[in-house]
Amino acid sequence: MKPYPIPKANHRVEEKIRRSRFIATAAHISAPEQAKTFITLIKTEFPDATHHCWAYNAGAPGSTNKVGMSDAGEPHGTAGRPMLNVLLHADVGEIVVVATRYFGGVKLGTGGLVRAYSGMVKKVLASLPVEIKTAFVECRISCEYADHNAVKRVLQIFDAQHIREHFDAHVMMHIKLDAAKVEKFRNRLTGFTGGRAGFDVIG
Repeated sequence: MKPYPIPKANHRVEEKIRRSRFIATAAHISAPEQAKTFITLIKTEFPDATHHCWAYNAGAPGSTNKVGMSDAGEPHGTAGRPMLNVLLHADVGEIVVVATRYFGGVKLGTGGLVRAYSGMVKKVLASLPVEIKTAFVECRISCEYADHNAVKRVLQIFDAQHIREHFDAHVMMHIKLDAAKVEKFRNRLTGFTGGRAGFDVIG
């Protein structure tokens, strides 16, 4: 999986549309349970709001494996689905957006609601601070005892995460490594150990 942008911090925008106050709040989440917790927090923050519509994609950009949405009392299909459509066409993953509405006394109509809720998601995305999520892979290294220190130096150079280590006839190590650095890591490991260390990507 290639690295992709995710929200760096919670972010909020606000707009008045025909006297209704709309507040869109976005956050980083990586699981549906985290999205639901965040939605509850927003409801607690604005307990007197008319609606708290929401949508989330807890996976990579465009992925539909971990998504959710709710019209939260607005007419069916006028809030959650338009919000989710915007999220799924964005280049940001692992995101939840809650659109809070305070009704201002003027009905927007079905089309107006779709434009308002999808527009709020577009607006929060436009100024959202992001960072790149690095994809990690699990790798296995087998080496002689004499090469153990050399292997550990390579791990330090590449900032690899040590998962576990087993000492038997050989040293067996399981690590997590930035997926984009696998080939460079393999080449450096070969150089440091004279090609004696075994290296496999296992997941």
